[in-house]
Amino acid sequence: MKRRNFLSLVSAGSGGVLLAAPSITQAATTNRSKKMKQKAEELAADVVIAGGGLGGCAAALAACRNGLKVILTEETDWIGGQVSQQGVPPDEHYWIETHGAPASYRDYRNRIRDYYKRNYPLTEEAKSRSNLNPGDGSVSRICHEPRVTVAVLTEMLLPFISTGKLTLLTEHKIDAADVTGDEVKAIRAHDLKNDESIVLNASYFIDATECGDLLPLTGTEYLTGTESKSETGELHAPEVGNPKNNQAFTLCFAMDYQPGVNNVIDRPKDYDFWSNYVPQMDTPWAGKLLDLHYSDPRTLKPKKLGFHPEGKKTGNMLNLWLYRRLINKENFAPGTYDGDITIVNWPQNDYFLGNLIDVSEKEFQKHVEGARQLNLSLFYWLQTEAPRPDGGQGWAGLRLRGDVMGTEDGMAKYPYIREARRIKAEFTVLEEHVGAENRRLVAGDEAGKKSADFYDSVGTGYYHIDLHPSSQGINYVDFGSLPFQIPLGALLPQRMNNVLPANKNVGTTHITNGCFRLHPVEWSIGEAVGMLVAFARQKNVPPRAVREQKNLLTEFQDWIRSQGLETHWPNS
Repeated sequence: MKRRNFLSLVSAGSGGVLLAAPSITQAATTNRSKKMKQKAEELAADVVIAGGGLGGCAAALAACRNGLKVILTEETDWIGGQVSQQGVPPDEHYWIETHGAPASYRDYRNRIRDYYKRNYPLTEEAKSRSNLNPGDGSVSRICHEPRVTVAVLTEMLLPFISTGKLTLLTEHKIDAADVTGDEVKAIRAHDLKNDESIVLNASYFIDATECGDLLPLTGTEYLTGTESKSETGELHAPEVGNPKNNQAFTLCFAMDYQPGVNNVIDRPKDYDFWSNYVPQMDTPWAGKLLDLHYSDPRTLKPKKLGFHPEGKKTGNMLNLWLYRRLINKENFAPGTYDGDITIVNWPQNDYFLGNLIDVSEKEFQKHVEGARQLNLSLFYWLQTEAPRPDGGQGWAGLRLRGDVMGTEDGMAKYPYIREARRIKAEFTVLEEHVGAENRRLVAGDEAGKKSADFYDSVGTGYYHIDLHPSSQGINYVDFGSLPFQIPLGALLPQRMNNVLPANKNVGTTHITNGCFRLHPVEWSIGEAVGMLVAFARQKNVPPRAVREQKNLLTEFQDWIRSQGLETHWPNS
């Protein structure tokens, strides 16, 4: 994964332009803009979306179906973001099959199931299930292979690609922006495959990247890490904030198991380090990272986990093999699969030793490689040292499945990012709005049974507040939340007029990001933003006017509901 430096100003000698800080003068901006355009091909659209994850794809679908011309860029060669390039099956809430997400998201999920039913040799019993879960993983009701999401999202986008409404540029990374005052005029994408540049012109720019990469490039004000209690008043906020305190990232990998086969890999070069590594946390970790113990997210006390790659029960302990299993061979005709396929996104391969946000390219790559070495060490430990129920050690038949991840080494194409840059928004969602305990404290026992009601709601979501251990040694922060609404104000930057977020970069805090970062919420945000751009263009008003003017807001909310977005939970 080679990446261009997305933080530094591109030098004038290389034909690049500005990092677009608001202090840059008009003349300097104009001159750099000319240099950028002289050196690169140009494309134009109504809206440019950077990032082809779930939020980016949802924004593109919404904008295209409402008549806009769209350019969608993606740094890797796979669209789908966390569910494909990062290999994370959908983390969802209990009611996802019927409500609590846009109709289009449920359509996407049903298309996943239909894809398996049309193309795979399912058993008759599995094929008859309306709510088929291909992997029967315990983490999700629809654990499936990353490639299937790529196929399904491509299928959903193809009508717009065919008609010319959508231009999809994979393996393109945004590396510069042309900004005048509070407006972005163009951004530049680097073609990572052909080592060429292209300038993308539009009226609106949507940042759906995994780390919020457009924010520093366009000079959009943003926050990172942890706010202090004095800043947010949140019950679980620390006394002292830390902008570098971001959650761990994970480089997921896929594996299966061949009984009786010796697939043991060469001893990884960093195995001595990782096999003895004990995470240093504010509340001590359970012991060595490479073990079947971890810190219980709620109590932080040591908790035992099980592991058996044939899917057998491991007593009262969670069998990690089943946790994110993508393929349950029993759902398919006999002989289709030799064994199950599972994804490793466990406490044991969360990477704590560094941060990926606002660091140099060299530092970014150093930590991604560190995560890769952790994975190889964990995999080797599972093959050779992991305790077995029969008293033995190791499962030599475990095999890395690079074909599942679309890579040679079995690792995901991109790290799973739990926390990105967050815009300084017109409105910030706080713990008191969505956290169960904090909500009761501010609203009282009765009103506190429901999350805050936002007059400008444009979506719904739910997940408990789930913060993984951080790069600064803070252990799990995990507690209950309430089914919530997504306020339009959290999608509007305080200053910039035509830059909008559509991933984990919305107006949340470090704490509330813990329930906003999940798959269906990202999709909901992206779809709302795509429709916001279409509505603002139709009415010839800036996006913030839609929130400021009551008649426009009411009309916008009615319109998005007519297209399947939900603005309220039932009986709320």
